Amino acid sequence: MNFRVGFGFDTHALIPGSGLRLGGVTIPFDKTFKAHSDGDVLIHAIIDGLLGAAGLPDIGNQFPDTDPAYKGIDSAILLKETIERITARGFSVGNIDTTIVLQNPKIATRIPAIVDTLSKTMNLAPDCISVKAKTSEKLGFIGREEGVSAYAVVLLTR
Repeated sequence: MNFRVGFGFDTHALIPGSGLRLGGVTIPFDKTFKAHSDGDVLIHAIIDGLLGAAGLPDIGNQFPDTDPAYKGIDSAILLKETIERITARGFSVGNIDTTIVLQNPKIATRIPAIVDTLSKTMNLAPDCISVKAKTSEKLGFIGREEGVSAYAVVLLTR
């Protein structure tokens, strides 16, 4: 069996708004992401990990922010499209391990819903998806609540 590992990362600035989209779930908050799409940093990191493991160009090449078709798009749609693209290349997802880094809001109670949503979006068993949340201990742009970052490691099999 052929194994491929991919690593994904994304970060977005926070601006005044009405909630964050993380892993396809809306999290109530007094800020939102500054982004061309919905700004879902978790899904964007997963997409980049999937694309990297499959040897495909990154999310910016696949779904450019210069294309009006992607303005405000639900990132779950992009994730489904990415799964279709890697499946067409003969790959399937083994597992995904992710970390979201944000100072606020606290999202520990939202993680089961995020895992459930990602599981359904990718047609992947929930126990193949790990979502962790960390703060930056009030350091840097994340600690000042100016932005959020996410990391993802993906295992594909062929």
